Amino acid sequence: MLRNNIAIDAMGGDKAPKSIISGLAISSIRNPSINYIIYGDANKIEPLIKNREQLKAVSKIVHVEDWIRGDEKASRSLRRSKTTSMGLAISAVAKGEADAIVSAGNSGALLAMSIFGLRKLPGISRPALAAVMPTISGEVVALDLGANIDCSSQNLIDFSLMGIIFAKNVLGKPNPRLAFLNVGEEDTKGSNMIHEAASVMENSHFSSFYKGYVEGDKIISGDYDVVVCDGFSGNVMLKTAEGTAKLCAAYLKQVFGSSILGKISYAIGRSSFLSIRKKMDPRKHNGAVLLGLNGIVVKSHGGTDSIGFAHAVDLATEMSVGNYNELIKNELDKIKTKSL
Repeated sequence: MLRNNIAIDAMGGDKAPKSIISGLAISSIRNPSINYIIYGDANKIEPLIKNREQLKAVSKIVHVEDWIRGDEKASRSLRRSKTTSMGLAISAVAKGEADAIVSAGNSGALLAMSIFGLRKLPGISRPALAAVMPTISGEVVALDLGANIDCSSQNLIDFSLMGIIFAKNVLGKPNPRLAFLNVGEEDTKGSNMIHEAASVMENSHFSSFYKGYVEGDKIISGDYDVVVCDGFSGNVMLKTAEGTAKLCAAYLKQVFGSSILGKISYAIGRSSFLSIRKKMDPRKHNGAVLLGLNGIVVKSHGGTDSIGFAHAVDLATEMSVGNYNELIKNELDKIKTKSL
């Protein structure tokens, strides 16, 4: 049986390499048919992996002494791509030695090196950063979340294509519902860029998926599976959602810990509160994906722990096993023979 290979930047992130290897061990148990190529300082990695027999059996360590620092500028990172753990992991994907890369390292460096090293898929105007967010009744994939601050209508159309295929094959949505993030749901609201993209979607073979405009407060309604926007709006949306989740968690902690009555209430409803905390756990949705490149690139949050990193590796695994990029290419070939 052909096994997929995933390249791991073991030195990226606030808690590397310990949280990286621990997370990898968790994911390897859930995905026993995957091999890992681990790039980083072997002197630090080997002691962490030696007692993890399952992970050790499917891993190859490539010793790299240099790594990208968290505050390093992307321009400098590009010049060091051939000597760093992140750069060499990306190179493995470019050479076909690995199907995907996962890194918790510097976001700007990862974006720059991935775009430069892997190049865009033919027919895609720009790559997009996508992430899965929880909703009232499931999950929604949102893109772009910061890779492209200024966008054209063609960019939004390309993002829509990539989002639809992601929702179908990663989220398991056979008929994903797509909407453009806008300042209102009315057809007259928003910029000309959004109106142009909406017109194309309404008259294309994607029309059955397209559901119009959505405002920010409706994203979590569960009525949509894909939300498309420019990178500026998407990044603000994502960071606001993350901040709101932290605010809710802080409020709950204050309410149930500030008085005896609150503590009693928590004790009575403990199982329900634990269930809420589990649903709101950001680690379950850790991992943003850079879509539209000749290779799968998953960015883990730099401060995540082993559980969060495991979810990022799971995402890379699901996309590589599901041949996400081949599905994109096939869809682009269909577009060439159909009028949008």
